[in-house]
Amino acid sequence: MKKTNITALITFVLMFASAALFAQKNQIERVWFNQEKTSKIQVYLAKDGKYYGKIVWLDEPNEKDGKPKVDKENPESSLKEKPLNGLLILKGFSIDANDKNLYTGGTVYDPKNGKTYCGKLTFKGTVLDLRGFICSMSFLGRTSSWTLAE
Repeated sequence: MKKTNITALITFVLMFASAALFAQKNQIERVWFNQEKTSKIQVYLAKDGKYYGKIVWLDEPNEKDGKPKVDKENPESSLKEKPLNGLLILKGFSIDANDKNLYTGGTVYDPKNGKTYCGKLTFKGTVLDLRGFICSMSFLGRTSSWTLAE
């Protein structure tokens, strides 16, 4: 009887440990400061298997009148009143097959001008380089270095 209990306990511990290993987050699934340190962006893995990022903190979340800052530059009039806090700005990034530190195929939304760009993310430890560029013209863009906020 004791042997059965010990075996069951060991099995349970191994199952729990292996589940914890599989539940580990990817290296970019963190909270990052933008380059100016005016916002924090949480990068996460969605159910579709791709990486997304949303604003989770703003150093100045409200306008002078006390109302929350909104996505006023959005080209879609129905979205102009959407709060910046919680806004999805990174969409659909996948790990590059040849480089585990490179994430491609996604888009970057810039709430400062209301434009969406193609993008790539490069993980460099405590820095995440975000390159936004005009789709099909990767040489026309800019890179912003985000730093780990956690």
